[in-house]
Amino acid sequence: MVMAVVLLTAIPMVAVAGSGGTRAAVRQRVESSMLVRGEVFIEIDGSVSALQLHREEVLPPAVAKLVRDAALQWRFEPVMEDGRVVRVRAPMSLRVVARKLEGNQYDVSLRGVSFHSYGKSDPKRVAIVDISPPHYPNEAFSAGASGNVYLLVKIGRDGKVEDAFAEQVNLTFLSNEAKQRRFRDVFAKSAIAAARQWRFRPPSEGEAASQSSWSVRVPVGYSLGDAVRGDDDGYGRWVSYVPGPRERAPWRDETQEDDVALDTLANGGVYMADDRGPHLLTPLQGG
Repeated sequence: MVMAVVLLTAIPMVAVAGSGGTRAAVRQRVESSMLVRGEVFIEIDGSVSALQLHREEVLPPAVAKLVRDAALQWRFEPVMEDGRVVRVRAPMSLRVVARKLEGNQYDVSLRGVSFHSYGKSDPKRVAIVDISPPHYPNEAFSAGASGNVYLLVKIGRDGKVEDAFAEQVNLTFLSNEAKQRRFRDVFAKSAIAAARQWRFRPPSEGEAASQSSWSVRVPVGYSLGDAVRGDDDGYGRWVSYVPGPRERAPWRDETQEDDVALDTLANGGVYMADDRGPHLLTPLQGG
């Protein structure tokens, strides 16, 4: 797609010095993606009547059209509230991915979506009391390494963190595989250490209030340079990264596995792992 060729030529990918001969193999795994947020309006029959994109004016027109055309074909399991089917306005966070093919061709597609919501004042959900950001690891800072950690955090009834686990770490720099593994571990340990000091407010109403503990997902970003300038948070830009493997937290069993694409969870939120929001019945991108 010409749209992708034009946009991806400006995407930086930092190379760590001394990355070795397998850097080319890691490069083959590089993805370029964009997180698109908005709201979908779901009717009582599960169809989508409208889509409202967040800050549509900063999105590439071709991306906005791709997302809108797909979303208006979605069909959901009808949403029930208090025993009746209702029309809902649900938050949407969707990952658009561009992968380089041979020559100057790119495949642009929708890779994952989540309909998780987060509200600080919602008594039915876990809310933030104190989340202090982790310190940037010195080793990573010196090497110019950056990335995103997707944490799963287990919270006790006192609001303290009982356990934390890095489900996935995506890196936004290029190196050989050994260095990729090393810095995934560095960032994971940094995020987990910070998470153990966090405090949350457990749910006080609804079905979740009676649980003995809660699992929530918290994205943690480590970035360098001028990725964020003033009021510009980078929304609407392509970002290149090397996706890491996804792993299961030791306190979660196979029955608790879900198909949530972790990198669709926007930074700054806390997302209850067992509250998946509206259930999409149709394929993400038609077909």
